[in-house]
Parts: sequence; C-alpha cells; structure tokens
Amino acid sequence: MVQPSDAGFGVMLPSFDPFRRGRTPVVEGAVLAEELGFDSGWVGDHLSFHPPLLDALTALTAAAVRTERLVLGTGVLLLPMRNAVWTAKQLASIDALAPGRLLFGVGVGGENPAEFEAAGVSTARRGARLDEGLDMVTALLRGEAVDHPGPLLPTRSPALEPAPSAMPPLVVGGRSEAALRRAARRGDGWLGVWMSAGRVAGVRARLDELAAEYARPSPTPLLMVFVHVTDGPGGLETGRAEVAGFVNGQYGLPVERLERWVLVGDTDHVAKGLDELVAAGVEGFVLMPAASDPLEQFRRLARVRERMTSSL
Repeated sequence: MVQPSDAGFGVMLPSFDPFRRGRTPVVEGAVLAEELGFDSGWVGDHLSFHPPLLDALTALTAAAVRTERLVLGTGVLLLPMRNAVWTAKQLASIDALAPGRLLFGVGVGGENPAEFEAAGVSTARRGARLDEGLDMVTALLRGEAVDHPGPLLPTRSPALEPAPSAMPPLVVGGRSEAALRRAARRGDGWLGVWMSAGRVAGVRARLDELAAEYARPSPTPLLMVFVHVTDGPGGLETGRAEVAGFVNGQYGLPVERLERWVLVGDTDHVAKGLDELVAAGVEGFVLMPAASDPLEQFRRLARVRERMTSSL
C-alpha cells in the first residue's frame, strides 16, 4: 500500500487552464510524468475558480486508467462542499482502477465562497463539516455501512462495494493551527503551500509536538511548490512574465502577492531551492508549473531532480 512518503518528487497535473488556452492535458501529463520517472501526480479541486478547470476526481480517474505506477493524489479535495457518500464511491472507484496508488488529500477550502453557494453549502463551520465528512468517507472506504447522526451532516448509507483492500492514506492540507491539529490527529501526511524553508521547519516541529500529544506517528510533511525552470528561449525574463500570467490567471492576484514563494530560475537554482526545503524537513513535493506549457516544465523538472543533492 502506498504511503505519503511515496509522493516523493511529484507534480500537479494540468487540470486547470490559467492561460485560457482551451486545453487541460491531464492524461498526457500523467503519462509523461510516469515516463519521466516522477513519483506522483496530483489534482487540485474547485467547483468554480478563476480559470476554467476539470473536476478533480474525474481528472484523476482519467489519469488512473492511463498509468501503471504513478501515485495519484488529491491536492486537496474540498470535502466540506462535497457529498461524503458520493465522494467515497468515487475514491473507491479510482482505487479499483489503480489499486493501492491513491493518496486522499483533503482541506477546508473557502477562499471562493461562490462555489460553496453553488454547491448549496455554507462556508461556516467548514472544519466541522470536514471532520464529519471524513468520519463517513473513512468508514465507507473500509467497507462499512454508515449511520451518522450529525449534527451537521446526518447521513445513512449502506456499505459500498467494491471497497479498497486498504484505506487510502489521508493527507491533510492547510497551514492553520486547526489544520495542523487535524493532520496530527488523523492524518498520515500533511500538505502545505506558500512556505519558506524556515516556516516549513517550524511546522514540522509543531506537527511532531501535536502527534506526540495524540500518541500518533507524526504525519509525513509534503509541500506544494510553484516552479518555473527558465532553461530555454527567453530565460529568466520570459519565466518571470509567465509566472505573473499564471498567478493572475490562477488566483486573480498580482504576482507581487505570491512571487516570493515561487522558484524561478535555471535548473541549478530550482534544484538548490528544493534542496533547502528538503533540509528543512520536506519529505515529498507536489510541484506546480507556473508556466503556459506545463508539460515542457515536467521535462525540465526531471533534469532538476538529477541536479538535486537530496533524495526523496
């Protein structure tokens, strides 16, 4: 059975279209990632966001049937606005198509209230909704029936078949104290984003403290890192322009809000930045190409891995 540490040197598959090119090459990206030797491929989750995007679990299903080795992860699934029973059914189906290759990442979301409204769900008490939803999804993935009294999500469901032979490892996303506590209390892994090496080291120490409090193993620290490897025509100037276009298209923000956390530079520069994060305690990466051609970035990132002094 796969573990969060098996995320290794992973990539975010292109299920979003921040440059509005009319193309989201998830399947091509998953096949290429596997060919290039990446360890994992991930998808993000929104119902509606700034760019056009594919449904996360549909995209992951497509990746599952075209790959044989690649670990598949949700980074992260916004469970508070999803039906827990249907989510369990979809996850079990992905596991049936790619046995033992699924990492179940979850988070509270809420940065786009319009999508919660569209789903008929309030953004209030997202953490409590996530915890209740996790209780039900976990039971259903173990092959159990559910009779959950609530208070927020009263649900009854028969056992769902087929069920995975083992529960997919749980990865909890988020930087808040509540998210870290949730990861320590019930997660096998933790996924962060927008963090310096110093912040990562502090979070890892906090996860260790909280895990000891709950008498559980400390969750494996994973980090989503936005990257643009500038080898090729245009170099650094073109790379920075594409990063600005990506940040605006993906988040509707000026690049100045996020650029300090984006690794932009040649192969050696990006490799050094990732090595620093490993030294701070990161045990696996989800690398998000901040570029108009994410598949070309996959090829360049494969060379970055060869230059890194650390191994995952």
